Amino acid sequence: MKLRCLLVDDEPPALEVLAAYVREVPQLALVGTCANALEAFGCLQAHAVDLLFLDIKMPKLLGTDFLRSLHRPPQVVFTTAYREYACEGFELDAVDYLLKPVSLERFLQAVAKATRPAGGPGAPPPDAAPAANPDAFLYFRIDRKMVKVLLREVLYVEGLKNYVKIHRTAGPPLVVKQTVACLEKMLSESNFLRIHRSFIVALDKIRTFSARHVEVADHELPIGRLFHPRVEEVLG
Repeated sequence: MKLRCLLVDDEPPALEVLAAYVREVPQLALVGTCANALEAFGCLQAHAVDLLFLDIKMPKLLGTDFLRSLHRPPQVVFTTAYREYACEGFELDAVDYLLKPVSLERFLQAVAKATRPAGGPGAPPPDAAPAANPDAFLYFRIDRKMVKVLLREVLYVEGLKNYVKIHRTAGPPLVVKQTVACLEKMLSESNFLRIHRSFIVALDKIRTFSARHVEVADHELPIGRLFHPRVEEVLG
């Protein structure tokens, strides 16, 4: 069973690029293209859609506001030229967030994160965790540059109000203007676990743990009371 895709963007060239990418992937089927959120609403009423590629900054209605208006939205990949919308996009449980111009490689990464329709060929068992991609990475703006961070090198993330400090296996920590809550949405649940309102840890980097602490690379990190049930469920 193919993933049925709907593309929404007010820029025709962007729609053409995404449509060409969809046609290149045998596992995808193009349901239609829309120039704005109102057209997309009608298309969603008329067709079954599994995956929505949705631009954010559009006339009349922002893509984020359109998504909030849907009662049962399909999986969503946001596409935009504006990086400042990233946090809001992930807070809306987006599958991924693509910055324009979108490359084919980055498009395929987003598609790989989307789940197949229930019961479709190749669908994982209900309790199966997604396999970790050893080459997965995120870009962060640091000192006016975009810095690539391989997720396999992340030990843990420490929250500092409106900033986070990313501790790595090699090199000094990176300080990024981001919130812990937003970064939690960007990290795979299969590889990372939030143990405290100020800490997210890489599961494969945990050396020891107890009812109150987790040890990562000689650092003893506290387990928050509200996070304890989830930590116990994952680690216990």
